[in-house]
Amino acid sequence: MRNVFTVDLEEWFHVCGVPALARDQWDRLPSRVDVTTSRVLELLDSADVTATFFVVGWIAERHPNVIDRVRRAGHQIGSHGHLHQRAYELGPEGFVQDLRASVAALNSAGIADVRAYRAPEWSINARSLWALEALAREGFSIDASMAPLRMVGDPRGPRYPHRRMTRAGQILEVPPLVADRFGQTMPMGWGWGLRMSSPRRVLREIERENRRGRPAILTIHPWELDGDPPRVSLPLGLHFAHYFRLEGFLERLRQVINGAEFGPIQQIPVPIEAL
Repeated sequence: MRNVFTVDLEEWFHVCGVPALARDQWDRLPSRVDVTTSRVLELLDSADVTATFFVVGWIAERHPNVIDRVRRAGHQIGSHGHLHQRAYELGPEGFVQDLRASVAALNSAGIADVRAYRAPEWSINARSLWALEALAREGFSIDASMAPLRMVGDPRGPRYPHRRMTRAGQILEVPPLVADRFGQTMPMGWGWGLRMSSPRRVLREIERENRRGRPAILTIHPWELDGDPPRVSLPLGLHFAHYFRLEGFLERLRQVINGAEFGPIQQIPVPIEAL
């Protein structure tokens, strides 16, 4: 079975809720997205993998050359919002404005058909289910914003791609890979959970999903492949999520990506179960 590999294309400083990294500071902070995205593209090219890139609109405005490299490499490109803000904090009207701004930025960077979306920090959850209808109304057919994990969503939620019905149409929802360990649900397919796990364990969880007839969905950020990431003071939980076990992650990830079949979200077979 072919699994799904995704990339949240953002800067290292796109962290929600940290005053030192607020929007008015972004233009003063050193940019690393060009270098780190190149590493991601090299990794994917070496494994002959096509992925889905969810791009922050602010990045597309300032680095259209980066977006063009992703496009020319054959990857699917979706929206990661415009200013990397949580959906439930934007509210319905602000969410649509941010979504449209991101699409406009991607269009200006040469991406004509944007149909996939991922909210920053998995922020479509019980507080913002209205966002799914807004996405369908704006012409989106894929959402990858709902993580079945307590810290950002509902651990009882579906762990597999499924269709969600809204008054404006249906949306294919694509949750990331999670696993049950130590009596807790952990993010096996992204973030600190992916970085802390051995390639063998990750591949074992991917194989388990595949035996159930389901693709496993993985995601990374380009800044996770930075050999010398900028360091800033963050609250303890965010510091752990942002900096934990970055050392050697590129090579561990290379083993994972070479150990299973991966492609973009658009290659998920249909029909998919509807909820």
